[in-house]
Amino acid sequence: MQRQLWILGGLSIAVVLVALLLPPVSQPVDYHQFADQRNLLNIPNFNDVASNLAFLLSGGAGLVYLFRIYQTPAQKAFRNRVECLPYWALFLSVVASGLGSMIYHWIPDNANLLWDRLPIATGITALLAATLVDRVSPTGGLWSLPFLIVSGVLSVLYWYWTEQQGAGNLNFYIVVQFYSILLIILLSVYYPSRYTHAHDIYQVIALYAVAKLTEMLDMHIFVLTSNNISGHTLKHLLAALAVYRIVQILQKREFLSEKR
Repeated sequence: MQRQLWILGGLSIAVVLVALLLPPVSQPVDYHQFADQRNLLNIPNFNDVASNLAFLLSGGAGLVYLFRIYQTPAQKAFRNRVECLPYWALFLSVVASGLGSMIYHWIPDNANLLWDRLPIATGITALLAATLVDRVSPTGGLWSLPFLIVSGVLSVLYWYWTEQQGAGNLNFYIVVQFYSILLIILLSVYYPSRYTHAHDIYQVIALYAVAKLTEMLDMHIFVLTSNNISGHTLKHLLAALAVYRIVQILQKREFLSEKR
């Protein structure tokens, strides 16, 4: 197990170095031009704005569940309640992402996109920390939480700063978003969880992958559905469903045995 950690650590350093050395990946010029730009109730881009309510619901459901954990002495979802911390960060980030995305889609520009991407980065890194807590080491995972969240925040701030300089660079944000998910998969493959229903995390990742696919097919889906729903709106709904699956996993899982 220690050898695998060293390999993953080395791989992570290599990925960061590649992001540093590769030419900058810039944001597409037409990034803010979404397929569904219809207004309703004096709300611009209504469907892309309103679909973010799904994040408020799924993130809020997670926060309510964690709050109840502290009111339930006999709960079995966490060996120690301090292990809830990454999930608090995750669900708070989801709620913040819903609000930030509403602001962004109301007026799509880089300034508002900053508030959309910041909670996405913190949410994904919080889920990585939760995976480390559940599968590798509770102490190590909790210590990694602030470092990972700060890394996510810095990746977004770096992108925004480079945009302000006229040469946007998404390299580090891409690493935070996609390599973090890859690490979650690798950790799930190589390290057994201390909790039941751990394999359900693959459903979460699959839903998120489909959500990203619908995002890329924004206009195609809008046309295929006779302009009823766009790929980006679907992306919001599927990503929020992925978050709610995490809530469901926590609701039904139980502690197995201490690994460390």
